[in-house]
Amino acid sequence: MNAPLRVAVLASGGGSNLQALIDYVVDEAAVAIVWVGSNRAVAGALARARSAGIEAMLIEDPSDGARMLTALRAARADLLVLAGYLKLVPPTVVHAFRGRVINVHPALLPAFGGDGMYGRHVHAAVLEHGAKLSGATVHFVDEHYDRGAIIAQWPVHVFENDSVDTLAARVLRVEHQLLPRVITAIAHGTVSLANDGRVIGNVPLPAFEELS
Repeated sequence: MNAPLRVAVLASGGGSNLQALIDYVVDEAAVAIVWVGSNRAVAGALARARSAGIEAMLIEDPSDGARMLTALRAARADLLVLAGYLKLVPPTVVHAFRGRVINVHPALLPAFGGDGMYGRHVHAAVLEHGAKLSGATVHFVDEHYDRGAIIAQWPVHVFENDSVDTLAARVLRVEHQLLPRVITAIAHGTVSLANDGRVIGNVPLPAFEELS
């Protein structure tokens, strides 16, 4: 049996996507979460990591790529996952981990992405624009916010009576399902980033009518 994919996670908030991963890998021998970092000392993600016995670290200077790389290499991380991380990953880390950094975003990119488009801001923009579909996207990370190659998307309906909170809750539920599926696909070698920036392979997802 191959060694599990060693996953490091960056998160800025409560860490619900991290918790979904922690719960998921209990039954997934191909994946191990080995390190969690956050730019906020009070982030719930750090508490969740410590409760699960995972090394947790405060990122005091999110722009310090050298220190982040040192921590990732010390943890022997194979894949870096951004799960609600609100800072731009330093270019030195992106380059060193090319094709091994992924992000989950609460909209169907390339729509409603970019600097400042996170959390409630995204869902408010979706509703303001009258979009009929939203959802979650997992993509490879490059030097720009939400611009890397898209790996998989999971759509949800936007209803006329939706509020920011109801839409956010529905999108978050699919984030919790999509992110582990993508990580598992990477762990099994069925998804990767080609040298020309294309995504090779795909992530099996349920039929659209089953999604939301």
